[in-house]
Amino acid sequence: MVVSGSADGRLRLWNVKEGGVVGDPLEGHSAAAKCLNWSPNTREIASGSQDGTVRQWDPNTGRQIAPPIETGHGWVHAVKHSPRGDKFASCGGDNVIRVWSKDGKLLVEMKGHANSVYSLCWSKDGAYIFSGSGDMTIRKWQSTDGKELVVLRGHTNSVRSICLSPDERHLVSASSDYSVRIWDLKTNQQVGDPLLHDDQLLAIAIPSDGRYIA
Repeated sequence: MVVSGSADGRLRLWNVKEGGVVGDPLEGHSAAAKCLNWSPNTREIASGSQDGTVRQWDPNTGRQIAPPIETGHGWVHAVKHSPRGDKFASCGGDNVIRVWSKDGKLLVEMKGHANSVYSLCWSKDGAYIFSGSGDMTIRKWQSTDGKELVVLRGHTNSVRSICLSPDERHLVSASSDYSVRIWDLKTNQQVGDPLLHDDQLLAIAIPSDGRYIA
């Protein structure tokens, strides 16, 4: 199944093989659904919205499985389950990253960015969270206590999307400065020259074999 989020705040599930919509729309958000994330076991969907909430859904019933979380972000730009699926992180327009339990309890706050936080990713062991921000930096945090460990600087405009390579030796970032940059996480230095586009970049992804960047 594929899940999509719309400017009308509704989510829809789609059958990949048949290309058709599955069931009724998932309704609850009062503003645009900006970000989505499947849990690792694919039994839950988390959605973040311009209404400031994160909501958790059962894709089989289309119902919310917990009360909505009032995140305090303003617009929620990203939500990501931990590798174990027992908690998730969110970020948004208030410059703060928050980690939540599945029942909506605030576990950790990570403060240090000076502008909106647009993108998040977890390390495979769940020990670290990486973030990309409108303050042009990428930061590495300890997920258990929110301690800031590393700040990567080099972009000249907002960092809109980040992801880790499969071996977790490198982080790749996409920015409004028209560039993709590759970072060595052992030295915390940029690898090679920026990879340039003709306009702002909004998203980036690496396949499981790590051969390409899209």
